[in-house]
Amino acid sequence: MPKTLSSFIGAAKILERRGSADPAVTGLAYDSRKVEPGFLFFALPGLHVDGARFVPMAVAKGAVAVVHEGELPSYDDGVAYLRVQSARLAMSPVAAAFHDDPSGSLAVIGVTGTEGKSTTVSLVFQLLRLAGKRAGFISTVEYCAGDGVIANPEHQTTPEAVTIHQRLAEMRDNGCEFAVIESSSHGLSEKTGRLADVRFDAGIMTNVTHEHLEFHGTHERYKSDKANLFRALDLHAHVKAGKSVPSFGVVNDDDPAAEYFRQATKKPVYRYSTSCSADFPGTWYACGVTADAAGADFSIREAQGPKTPARINLPGAFNVKNALAALIAVAKILGRPVGELAPLLPRLTPVRGRMTVIDEGQDFEVLVDYAHTPSSFREIFPPLRSRVKGRVISLFGSGGERDTLKRPEQGRIAADYSDVVILADEDPRGEDPMTLLEEIAAGCPEKKKGEGLFLIPDRPAAIRKAFSLAKKGDLVLLLGKGHENSIIYRDHTVPYDEIAEAHAALKELKP
Repeated sequence: MPKTLSSFIGAAKILERRGSADPAVTGLAYDSRKVEPGFLFFALPGLHVDGARFVPMAVAKGAVAVVHEGELPSYDDGVAYLRVQSARLAMSPVAAAFHDDPSGSLAVIGVTGTEGKSTTVSLVFQLLRLAGKRAGFISTVEYCAGDGVIANPEHQTTPEAVTIHQRLAEMRDNGCEFAVIESSSHGLSEKTGRLADVRFDAGIMTNVTHEHLEFHGTHERYKSDKANLFRALDLHAHVKAGKSVPSFGVVNDDDPAAEYFRQATKKPVYRYSTSCSADFPGTWYACGVTADAAGADFSIREAQGPKTPARINLPGAFNVKNALAALIAVAKILGRPVGELAPLLPRLTPVRGRMTVIDEGQDFEVLVDYAHTPSSFREIFPPLRSRVKGRVISLFGSGGERDTLKRPEQGRIAADYSDVVILADEDPRGEDPMTLLEEIAAGCPEKKKGEGLFLIPDRPAAIRKAFSLAKKGDLVLLLGKGHENSIIYRDHTVPYDEIAEAHAALKELKP
């Protein structure tokens, strides 16, 4: 339903207003290409282009109101112009007000961390559904507003506030009780304010490692921005879906940042761990983990308590931690014992592009995964190396215009666990692709080019090279793209689907 501008714009700090109109607003947009008649347009300053340049286009497409920062070259009659100090930071409160504070009607679980966010979000959502609850979620890979699951078309973990509140409103209007949000450090940062007006009831921290320093500047700032999720828990007393359940956090107790996150909130914080020699109260342990190609068997034990047998059918031993985090969060938010929900674990399904098995009848193994950081490499390589009887052939790249320090470290870790390393484009963006790959290759100088090391920027060609080298019993790991649907270059973007490309390349091998 349309809303008069004056009914919700008070959520923003307006410095100056031009135009006397109080138009009926039908929607919000920050991309002029998505403006429809009756929309309010946010003119955001960008890294390369100032959104103020697109105000005339937005008005031509029917925008009836514009939120902007600086003086504009011209002003159209009949359009309300609202000047603010920060158009980006105005989006969250305005979007929340426009959609009638949707997170206030949902029990919201946020998931943050360097790795494991998308999988943990999906597992929380699946467990809520399996427990008979109506839920939605937003993640890097996909989202659900209460009905079917839809692929996320953007390379953005946490969407802009306009999208966040729109999707939360859809969940509320579709009768959802719960919402699960992948909460990136960018989304939690005060610089963007994307999640500033989301009312979180529970927070999960998977881990905190070296990533995104090009945005945050320091590791401490990166960690602090992520901890904003736990600080937000102190803003209200109880989980909205159950008045007797206090807001709470869940942390990976094996991570050095766990204590930092526990100190960030006054609310209860539960722990999970695979270090079964410890026995701390309020901690759940995954013990005796035995991984196979299809998943893992283990037992769950609360501190000083009995063991509960458990199984996940999710490839990758690291998924035991993701599943345990999700299990604790769902049990606590529903007010049910953790062990009571453990029988649901074998019914969980993998996320697309996360340890996805590619099988076209070949006699070697192929896995597609989104791993693209040194810490994620350390998680996936050792257990795979110990399991695989043949050779490990790894293929990956590194994102352009992002943290450069991680590149040789990626090369170092991959070389330690791989027989063959193939470097290919991930998202070079404005950087020279071959120069970028050479920076990764600097981390594995013992690998001889043309034998144990190949630099092939063209990713489809690199995949075909990997498959041509693979023999019976080998493992080919395709890392870094996962679910993504494009490769970004300096002046163009190429549509790309790693899973489809792998299937196509394997089919070409058939006689």
